[in-house]
Amino acid sequence: MGFSVIDDAPVTGFHRKLTAACCGGPLLDGYLLGIVGIALTGITAQMGLGTAAEAVIGVAALIGMFFGGLVFGPLTDRVGRKTMYTLDILALVIASVLSVFVTEPWQLIVLRFVIGVAIAADYPIATALLTEWLPRKRRAQMFTSIIVIWYVGTALAYLVGYLITAYLGDGGWRWMLGSSAILSAVIFLLRVGTPESPRWLVGAGRAEEACQIIEHALKVPVSAAELQDAAPDAGRARGNITELFRGVYLRRTAFVVVFFSCAIIPLFALLTFGPQLLRAFGLGTGNAANLGTALINLVFAVGCLPAMRLLETVGRRKTIIRSFALMVLPLMALGTWTHAPAAFSVAFFCLYALLSGGPSILEWSYPNELFPTHIRAAAVGVAVALTRFGAAVGTFLVPVSLTELGAGPTMYIGAGITFVGFLACVAWAEETRDRSLEETGGDGVSGLPQRSVPAVAGGAYPSHKPETRSV
Repeated sequence: MGFSVIDDAPVTGFHRKLTAACCGGPLLDGYLLGIVGIALTGITAQMGLGTAAEAVIGVAALIGMFFGGLVFGPLTDRVGRKTMYTLDILALVIASVLSVFVTEPWQLIVLRFVIGVAIAADYPIATALLTEWLPRKRRAQMFTSIIVIWYVGTALAYLVGYLITAYLGDGGWRWMLGSSAILSAVIFLLRVGTPESPRWLVGAGRAEEACQIIEHALKVPVSAAELQDAAPDAGRARGNITELFRGVYLRRTAFVVVFFSCAIIPLFALLTFGPQLLRAFGLGTGNAANLGTALINLVFAVGCLPAMRLLETVGRRKTIIRSFALMVLPLMALGTWTHAPAAFSVAFFCLYALLSGGPSILEWSYPNELFPTHIRAAAVGVAVALTRFGAAVGTFLVPVSLTELGAGPTMYIGAGITFVGFLACVAWAEETRDRSLEETGGDGVSGLPQRSVPAVAGGAYPSHKPETRSV
């Protein structure tokens, strides 16, 4: 039986509650990234910020995510997923409240940096914990919730920013920044009582405790011996981050970092400076551009829904390759036709958002599927750190590029970055559909082209019949 008791389990209320709690981090990430983009207008006016200072505030959280991912990813593999599951959210509550009282730009930069560290800590904690509890046939579907809620968080930020600006004007930026404290407090309460990952417990030599947690959560008995036999990295909970840069894991790390970066550099630039970009294309002025950015964010979320189905039917590899190839086209169109009617420009932005669903979901699914339990959180942490560093650089350069080069060349640069992501996927993307974490995270080469992999039988759940699928 082993971990098939988790892999082949039916989805229950426990899985749904865990997914909702784990979605809290991405919700806050999207909200905190989006809200600063709107607040910057009022901050700049009140504090007299120059272009450089405005850009530093915009990217401070991304820089914080670089350091947070490098530190807290490996730490999560060492001390467990549950230990820091609520502490990082508390940090977000405190930093959000303090943002209301800043009087100098450097204070806001420091607080945005701290917020970035806390968010980066949450991704390896929450996504590793969620991955290690989810049934394998529902991983893509449940991970879709994470990325959809990220976009919902960003769209909510622009909606809240729109409403606050409408009633309070640009001077309402303090309330915008402080509003995230309410969301953080709700998520903190939702996470209280979440159990530890059984896979991590077995790796830490605590198999008996893992059995008790599984039986309590899933109502199915399993023995410690079965769990230990099913865990190839049992007793190796203290992973070494250097493993990510050796053997097959080096290639997987390179793949995750490259495709992840190429997906989020244009995305973060669009979301952080969305209103400025839309104004550069003549799409509204003032508060109308905020509402337009909220609409594009909702389209990003909608694009994840068909992608979720494709990831489970067509497969991960084909979906991500096709998505990147198609995502290049609307960016090229925006670069070529900078004076297009407003309706066409909005349509191109929305088309890019709609096509990005596959890579968006796999940004979190792939790092968790391609690495074993003892270095899984470290892999997510490194992916967050390195990709956010690239996103920070790209985001910092957006206002400079719009000023110095113009909207057209800025879109061409985004298209070029997206094309690099396409090449990385063609070379390195693996197929992980319908496979257990022990299979996908093993150190053997799974093969880049599609191949047949027998699915594990249902174990404790007799309604799940053995089957073989082409993946």
